[in-house]
Amino acid sequence: MVAAVTLVAVGAGCSIPSTPFAATEYLIGGQVRGLWTGADGVALRLEADGVNTLLTLSANGDFSFSRRIATGASYAVTAVSSPPYHSCTIDAGGNGIVADADVTKLVVGCRGPAEVSLSGPWGWAFDPTQDTQRFAGSVAVQEVALTVSGNDVTSASVGGTPVVLGAKTAPIWLPLGSITVPVMLAARGGLSKTYELEFDRGGSVLDQVVYSKASNTGVNDRFGYSVALSGDTLAVGAPYEDSAATGVNGNQADNSADYAGAVYVFVRSGMTWTQQAYVKASNTGASDQFGTSIALSGDTLAVGADREASAATGVNGNQADNSADYAGAVYVFVRSGTTWTQQAYVKASNTGAFDYFGTSVALSGDTLAVGARSEASAATGVNGNQADDSASVAGAVYVFVRSGTTWTQQAYVKASNTGAYDRFGYSVALSGDTLAVGADREASAATGVNGNQADNSASYAGAVYVFVRSGTTWTQQAYAKASNTGAFDDFGTSVALSGDTLAVGAVGEDSPATGVNGNQADDSASLAGAVYVFVRSGATWMQRAYVKASNAGFGDSFGTSVALSGDALAVGAVGEASAATGVDGNQSDNNAGYAGAVYVFIRSGTTWTQQAYVKASNTGFGDSFGSSVALSGDTLAVGALGEASPATGVNGNQADNSAGSAGAVYVFR
Repeated sequence: MVAAVTLVAVGAGCSIPSTPFAATEYLIGGQVRGLWTGADGVALRLEADGVNTLLTLSANGDFSFSRRIATGASYAVTAVSSPPYHSCTIDAGGNGIVADADVTKLVVGCRGPAEVSLSGPWGWAFDPTQDTQRFAGSVAVQEVALTVSGNDVTSASVGGTPVVLGAKTAPIWLPLGSITVPVMLAARGGLSKTYELEFDRGGSVLDQVVYSKASNTGVNDRFGYSVALSGDTLAVGAPYEDSAATGVNGNQADNSADYAGAVYVFVRSGMTWTQQAYVKASNTGASDQFGTSIALSGDTLAVGADREASAATGVNGNQADNSADYAGAVYVFVRSGTTWTQQAYVKASNTGAFDYFGTSVALSGDTLAVGARSEASAATGVNGNQADDSASVAGAVYVFVRSGTTWTQQAYVKASNTGAYDRFGYSVALSGDTLAVGADREASAATGVNGNQADNSASYAGAVYVFVRSGTTWTQQAYAKASNTGAFDDFGTSVALSGDTLAVGAVGEDSPATGVNGNQADDSASLAGAVYVFVRSGATWMQRAYVKASNAGFGDSFGTSVALSGDALAVGAVGEASAATGVDGNQSDNNAGYAGAVYVFIRSGTTWTQQAYVKASNTGFGDSFGSSVALSGDTLAVGALGEASPATGVNGNQADNSAGSAGAVYVFR
């Protein structure tokens, strides 16, 4: 039995009776594009053999008339009416002769109540009938701006941010690789539409956007010794800077206080970074090394000066007493608008000479943690006896909290197995109510989590201690060791926390393994370095990854610095020797000793893979690129304390190497 179809014709004044169609009759159709959500249908008319057939379509996508046309017959399709606020036309295939196949080439293009125009160095036409569009371009193009216009459009947003109709948006950063920018529009009559604009620059996943120098670059200032990122704010420490200025934005030209130290704050507006503040201690002193450590959290900046010499204790004590050499101090600054002011001068509750309070600092909201790597108490646990100085260089960590504008000490934290020369507090990290503390010279030969702490047969093996806060009380949750603990591995050189993930650097680890979870047992590459990633489930921590460089080599010190942001991990290796520049260059060229490199890893599920091998744009011998790293969202900052250009400010001349160890910072996105 052959099926029959009935066609309703208009304009000819008659109807076509039901008849079987022949094998030489074919359908006429194509695709509708550009209709907005909520629009009435577009009416199409098919004319063939003197008969007109109407079809109304109310959605984008494929369509066909139900009437079949014989081979060799001519046809014409026109749009006879458009929905309100639309203009629909036949863009392709409206006229033709039927061959021995269905016609599917018709394109009905509906232009809605708005036009989106692109500005920037792209040079491609935007097609308002295409809901999804891809623009491929050069790696040299770093941004694009959009303008949304339309007489009947009532509101619009680009990338989730409302925009002013008819005005160019702020520049949209385009990373290497691809990014999709949604453009959401609303119009009269209840119409709405979303365009998905994909910009694909190609290239790698990271691109250097900033080469940053101090505003008063000087030989041996070591700008980039420490870095911190929080959103659109970057802080850079230069602990060997020599100005005797005090406070914020003082005289940078006076170099009468050797190694006093300074911190520089930069802010990003769109794609542009500018220096916002030049920050000094309120009691600047020679050799204080203000900027040894820094931490940022929103509008709060903490700066460690681990060689400051005041014997004061607590918060906002006497800064003028310099009777405790290298006791150390921390300074807290806050920003209001664009102005930074010092909020607190912080000292230990048991200040002692050569404690190096401020060796490390970490901020999370209103909580500040400060490491004092050489504090000498033999106490263990939290809030023990601070007065016993029988364990030289054991180390301690102090936790402070802010209420309003007032900081007070909440906890005095020691290891559960305090030992002389362990350097507990050499590194610290905070994430909410979790604190991680590195003791890079702890000597237990234990492996894994919560092993035997009493065995001190592996000198300088290192350990990390995790503490959690409940209310105002801190308790130790975990004692973490490497899965391949070895003497002189310095596990805990660096630590980073992000939620339930902990990363630990061990610059002295010796395996020549490459990549993730390779062979840990081969110790033939001295000081190659490694990073260990732990995750927490409930209250239990487990090692999930043993991370090595893709070009692990002798003396690379992979793990010098670590940073975590969600599922991204950045690792600095100051001893790496490749002369490559930029991202994902040649890793096998080892002609630039201690040039340094940074490696970026990404987690998918439980698996970590290396995403990028990052070098400076002006790689040089001894630059120590990777001496510090910071991550915030999709932004990576890298310090190179040995870089030698005398340039000042942002994106200056990189080629002049006449200012040895001036230092630089590089920002990638």
